[in-house]
Amino acid sequence: MPRKGQTRAKPPVGDTRDPDSLYHHMLRFSQWQREKAYSERTVENREDALRLFIGWAHERGLTRPQEISKPILERYQRHLFLYRKANGEPLSVRSQHVRTTPIRALFKWLARGNHILYNPASDLELPRMEKRLPRHVLNIREVETVLAMPDLATPIGIRDRAMLETFYSTGIRRMELIGLHLADIDADRGTLMVRQGKGRKDRMIPIGERALAWIGKYRDDVRHTFACGVDDGTLFLTTLGEAFVPNRMTQLVRDYVNAAAIGKSGSCHLFRHTMATLMLENGADIRFIQAMLGHAELSTTQIYTQVSIRMLKQIHSATHPGRPIAAARRQHDGGDGAGDGRETLLAALDAEADDE
Repeated sequence: MPRKGQTRAKPPVGDTRDPDSLYHHMLRFSQWQREKAYSERTVENREDALRLFIGWAHERGLTRPQEISKPILERYQRHLFLYRKANGEPLSVRSQHVRTTPIRALFKWLARGNHILYNPASDLELPRMEKRLPRHVLNIREVETVLAMPDLATPIGIRDRAMLETFYSTGIRRMELIGLHLADIDADRGTLMVRQGKGRKDRMIPIGERALAWIGKYRDDVRHTFACGVDDGTLFLTTLGEAFVPNRMTQLVRDYVNAAAIGKSGSCHLFRHTMATLMLENGADIRFIQAMLGHAELSTTQIYTQVSIRMLKQIHSATHPGRPIAAARRQHDGGDGAGDGRETLLAALDAEADDE
């Protein structure tokens, strides 16, 4: 298994002997993206999709970029449309879109670099993305049921409760939580710093008092039992003293959701959906939700303009259902202040969940 920061070696695909083959151009394209500071996750996801295309083209005797035309790319799109998975189900429109987009990026790069005379993918139409709302969103009772699942008599249980509370309070992404460091939590100001989030952007967001209390308990009482060897300051550690890998984090959260037996499924992104939905229902303006989630824009809303962390903190404290009970009792239950932006926000979150 590769160490943190390393990538697993992948087998070659297509014609590996010809330096002008699609395979070797794909490797150069990946290297170019790394030099331009694309995230490793983006590079790997694109390469996975390109490998499928290169393998398909190789089976048809097409090995060089110059041999790929727009009709060939449209044939590949039909192949994706007709493809059936092992369980007999077709690829979703979203999956077809994800497998096609990197091809457009590759050929755009090839044309700009004068590796090909024209870009056959420049006018390629991508499948229209369906607008979906999240399958499951938790209500307050269901959230509290999930949060109560970790065994607080054990260091692991305290750590897991702190992680779940952080997901719920902030709505941060899985990779953003994995990348948190001790110095990213400012208990005095009640803020959390997300460093190099999606799009390599930093952002400071509020975090609630209850989540801070659980993080403090984990940090002060049990984190030292996980830390071993060189401690790089990663906040949440595995039993081996390392940062979580994404799949392990997903499975951990999914296990707690399943154990709660609330009739709903999901994992890390479930808390992101839930935080946004409940804050909207409690009257938070959609601009503040965008700031919490780290979205620069939503498809049918205006481009987000920066708001101060102080105002964002006030909105978070006033609308997040995990705020102190005394404050919650002073407000009436109910009320849907989300307006027309709610469905747009949730659809954007659902699309984002596929990247997770």
